[in-house]
Amino acid sequence: MGTGDEGAAAFDLVIEGALDRTTVPRWEAESSRSLRGPAAPALLRLDLGRVERMDSAGAAFCEVLRRRQERRGGRLVLSAASPPARDALSVFRVRVESAPGAPPAAGLFERIGGAAVGAWEGTVLSLALVADTLHYTGVGLFGRRDRVRGSAVVEQMVRIGLESLGIVGLISLLVGLTVALQSAYQLRQFGANIYIVDLVGVAMTREMGPLMTAILLAGRSGASIAAEISTMTITEEVDALTTMGVNPVRFLVVPRFLAITLTQPLLTVMADALGILGGFVIAVLYLQIGPQAFYDQLVNALVTKDILTGLVKSVSFAWIIVFVAAHRGFRVKGGAEGVGLATTASVVQAIFLVIVADAFFSLVFYFGG
Repeated sequence: MGTGDEGAAAFDLVIEGALDRTTVPRWEAESSRSLRGPAAPALLRLDLGRVERMDSAGAAFCEVLRRRQERRGGRLVLSAASPPARDALSVFRVRVESAPGAPPAAGLFERIGGAAVGAWEGTVLSLALVADTLHYTGVGLFGRRDRVRGSAVVEQMVRIGLESLGIVGLISLLVGLTVALQSAYQLRQFGANIYIVDLVGVAMTREMGPLMTAILLAGRSGASIAAEISTMTITEEVDALTTMGVNPVRFLVVPRFLAITLTQPLLTVMADALGILGGFVIAVLYLQIGPQAFYDQLVNALVTKDILTGLVKSVSFAWIIVFVAAHRGFRVKGGAEGVGLATTASVVQAIFLVIVADAFFSLVFYFGG
């Protein structure tokens, strides 16, 4: 809606609701009717503070208004803009002059309240993402409709699992070597060389194997998932999927969810084996422990619970990585800078939550017997 007289020096154009391809023609007609004629106002104040949704057509409309005012020798200033409007103007690089008199900075309690509201909204959206993913996974695997595309799952398994074999294997081997070497320095002082087998075997299967694999995948695959979904969100490909009747969670998240759920435990088992191999090298070459003695001690030290503990952790870590990456990807704002920020936040948050979950599971399995 517009306010002000046509002959006045200024005119306020207040836009509410959605400013997209369906509503732009109406606002174009209203602005043309109010701004045409020789008595058109020299100053047009554009109020986007109540805009709930804005796309490329809305941003183009703002650019057209600005150029039209410049041709008439007038000015277009932006008096207010909602977060969706600011994001759209930033993404499509529409430069609109801001009205003088910036609002006062938010106070302490206002900032705390805003952070609390943002955290609550993020939690709700995360739970909705988890629920949608589990729903479409169940429907895709056991239902007759909306079947999961096997080719998409295989493609993601190759990207997440197969292409990560090298880095996960190398890091696990080096970690096993380092743990064994540092432990050997102390154990050989007490003649307890053989117990390096127990230490390396239990540490790799229960802790180091699942944790190192998860951290590497969070930095590699988690960042990739967040960057892909963020880019699709910024370029409105996610909106295009919704317009075509395709649920973005089913199309984008479910194949990655299934792929990382299947591949991360396998990578963890490989990491455990290579970490133990690193301990074997140190035990044989540095502590003069025979291969048969190493094998017998390892079989006696490891129990089924140790291996199952690592596998349960690996699946939980995989879910944390994919859900954090997808959540950050769908909530991205801004342009290329937003994609970078979302990717960085995804990696940091995923690693933090993985370590927290590892501590939680360690306490549960330790005190749970």
